[in-house]
Amino acid sequence: MMARLARIAPLFVATAAAPAWAAPGGIDLAAIDPANAGDTAFVLIAAALVMLLALPGILLMQAARGTARASQTVFLQGAAIASLVSLLWIVVGYTLAFGDPSGGVIGGGNAWMLIELGNVRFGTAIPESAFVVFQVAGAMLAAILVAGAWAGRARFGWALAFGGLWSLIVYAPVAHWVWGGGWLFGFGVLDFAGGIALHFCAGISALVAAMIVGRRTGWTGAAIAPHNPQLLLAGAAMLFVGNFALAGGWTLAATDDASSAIINAHVAACVSGLAWLLIEKLRTGHVTALGLVSGLTAGIAAIAPAAGLVSPGAAILIGLLAAPACYFTLRFVTNTLAIDDSNHVFALHGVGGLVGGLLVAVFTGASFGGIGYPDGGGFGGQLLAQLIGLGAVAMWSILGTLIIGYGIAMAIPMRISKVEEIGEVGAAGPASALPEPGAITATPAPRPDHTARP
Repeated sequence: MMARLARIAPLFVATAAAPAWAAPGGIDLAAIDPANAGDTAFVLIAAALVMLLALPGILLMQAARGTARASQTVFLQGAAIASLVSLLWIVVGYTLAFGDPSGGVIGGGNAWMLIELGNVRFGTAIPESAFVVFQVAGAMLAAILVAGAWAGRARFGWALAFGGLWSLIVYAPVAHWVWGGGWLFGFGVLDFAGGIALHFCAGISALVAAMIVGRRTGWTGAAIAPHNPQLLLAGAAMLFVGNFALAGGWTLAATDDASSAIINAHVAACVSGLAWLLIEKLRTGHVTALGLVSGLTAGIAAIAPAAGLVSPGAAILIGLLAAPACYFTLRFVTNTLAIDDSNHVFALHGVGGLVGGLLVAVFTGASFGGIGYPDGGGFGGQLLAQLIGLGAVAMWSILGTLIIGYGIAMAIPMRISKVEEIGEVGAAGPASALPEPGAITATPAPRPDHTARP
């Protein structure tokens, strides 16, 4: 059983080998390189699709949800953060997450600047350089998700510094704990495609970031209608397709395990999207584009921990349970707690990852069609491991986000000026003046001018 787990979800430590960039001593690496060309192509394509999911997919969704004036800022900050995170991960982020282990807390420094990569990634049939590309894409996605919490009100310099440091201080250690042979992996935590390490981690950090940045000027807790539903749906379409790469790509091989993970990820997102629309219809009497997109997002986050570990029937149940959990959390955070998480990152990604992270302990069991528990364990032990993993990631995300956010604010102001912010809000009016998402509003016909003279 552990052999199959290792094959479909390689979460082991990288081993040092010859540098990937040159053949020492004139040796023809092509003659001895055991990398599989098909698997390598599959992973590289998956990495490209994950990058497309983040840029421009997630940014389109984030820009469409806010005001028209704030949309350019969303794209500028998101693209800059993605660029900085990519650079930092090449320099040091990758080795912190996937370098040789050092006490199971952080990776070793053997791969800083990618100076010591193996011809193949341990436990796979792909070059380690291809594995690096896939991980850089994941780090970009995670940082962009967190940035959605403060859309329209954080200063550019603060946002850029936060995104870069967060990817190294918060995300890289968590990735090592779960996927790089760290202590949570050794404890038996299951996270196939990032429900805990990516979605849940980003969601918790986004909630904390939204709280320390503060609410938008004029925001009263009422829902804000997307200024451009077409852009929202376009971004969601990229998210829908990118979900294939995010789930299937983590098999790191073009096998039936990849296709099974893709099927599970697809049906979970579909079910969650439809379930969200049903909840909307029952509660408000109409369905909305924002509701469909929110449901799809919740399903994608929820199935991520289990995509390659459960049956399609279990994936349907996970998506079905994720929709109401995220729907009512979103209402609670927005209306009751009055926390201005601009893109509902916590409610959708954080709670979605939480639901999936817990349910994987149920549906991994062979009795539900899953691949079975590792080392012959059972439901109780696996659930305990998942709870410990979720708790540890939550605490680290909260602590790291607070330190980074307030630490940067000592040098760079956190918020844009009130004049700039009022301009953003003024473009669409205060939140309380906007209709609920999906509300049908008619433009009144012009009234005749009875004072006109011939």
